[in-house]
Amino acid sequence: MPKTTGQKILFGLLMSFFMVLAMELYNTGLRMGGLTNAGIPIALRELLCMFPLCFVTSYFVGDPLAARLVARIQLPKEWSICGILARASLTVCVMCPAMSLWATVLFHRPGIEFIPVWLQTVVCNFPMAFFWQIFFCGPLVRKIFRTLVPSAAMPSPAEKAAE
Repeated sequence: MPKTTGQKILFGLLMSFFMVLAMELYNTGLRMGGLTNAGIPIALRELLCMFPLCFVTSYFVGDPLAARLVARIQLPKEWSICGILARASLTVCVMCPAMSLWATVLFHRPGIEFIPVWLQTVVCNFPMAFFWQIFFCGPLVRKIFRTLVPSAAMPSPAEKAAE
């Protein structure tokens, strides 16, 4: 996947955008008792605030920490899908609490109930963030990235066997 700094930035921007878009639509729907047409502009306004926060948090904290955690797992090199899923899962484990912290500060105004409100936000967001990342966002962003940066595409098993 991304090899150069520019590729890492592009991948991070794509991932941040699609994750934040889905999570803002989800959270707007939760607050409004269901997502409606009226909620979409609200979610898009929140996207403008949360997208840069997500990218910066991910680039400087989430991704490096998830990479270190994945490095501790002993996975055989031939199990590439396991490495991808481990990295995605651990990134959600790091980023969901971090982004829930930002959301708690910016949108919930919890006052002295900060810790319980933040924990509740994490618990509400984690299942959506996890399944969205594993089944939709991750595969979508990897496909878009491979399309935009063909040289970063991983060789297929048949191409590896031909080497």
